[in-house]
Amino acid sequence: MRSDLPPILIEETVRAALAEDLGRAGDITTQATIPRSARARAAMIARDPGVVAGLAVARAAFTLMNREIMFEAEAVDGAHIAPGEVAAIVSGPARSILTAERVALNFLGQLSGIASLTARYVSAVAETSARICDTRKTTPLLRAMEKYAVRCGGGVNHRFGLDDAVLIKDNHITVAGGVVPALRAAKARVGHLVKIEIEVDTLDQLREVLDEGADAVLLDNMTLDELRGAVALIGGRMICEASGGVTLATVAEIAKTGVDLISVGALTHSPPVFDFGLDMEIK
Repeated sequence: MRSDLPPILIEETVRAALAEDLGRAGDITTQATIPRSARARAAMIARDPGVVAGLAVARAAFTLMNREIMFEAEAVDGAHIAPGEVAAIVSGPARSILTAERVALNFLGQLSGIASLTARYVSAVAETSARICDTRKTTPLLRAMEKYAVRCGGGVNHRFGLDDAVLIKDNHITVAGGVVPALRAAKARVGHLVKIEIEVDTLDQLREVLDEGADAVLLDNMTLDELRGAVALIGGRMICEASGGVTLATVAEIAKTGVDLISVGALTHSPPVFDFGLDMEIK
């Protein structure tokens, strides 16, 4: 099992999820039916085909519930898994395993769903040079985990928040008074290590950007012909990103226009949850 996520980014969120589920009285079903001394072994089994992500998060759900629980990963994040394959083995106090089960499966299913959907998009553009990236359309407070899952699926991350890059959108342009004033104001304000990207939806706006200069340009909701024209105009002078309404049915043709990046909000806001089950046996 490998994870690029520092434990501090996992544990606080998982602890809050466990507390939400435990409520005011704890797991009254398990307390009423399972002896305190009972021990169990359980397998986390894939019910779907796809890509695993979030094993460290699932592990945290069990070990934060009870540090006596042993979590043995049988897969690694980023690996493809088939129905019936075991992702991890959990063993220890039965009460604690049962109580943490749903939180662990929820995180693992959500993150593996993101990784699996990302992998499908990445596969669809494999014959091109385009890369698939995510957006800020993430579940509140789960952004670090969800963007990690995108990386597990072979995608790359866009900015993580409002503070790590400048992205001038259409509303910024409107309020600032146009493409050029917005770019000039951003360049005058931000530090030398901060990249500036600007969104355009016409080739005329793109020409203004090329005259003024930026690190990257986001081509929003353009037709395939417009994208091809934009790529030709840019001529490699800056990174170009296509965005807006991208689907699995359209992404390959978008990639063939020559854009560098294709951002897909659906990776994190609409992934099908990956179905994992926890099969228990008494030790």
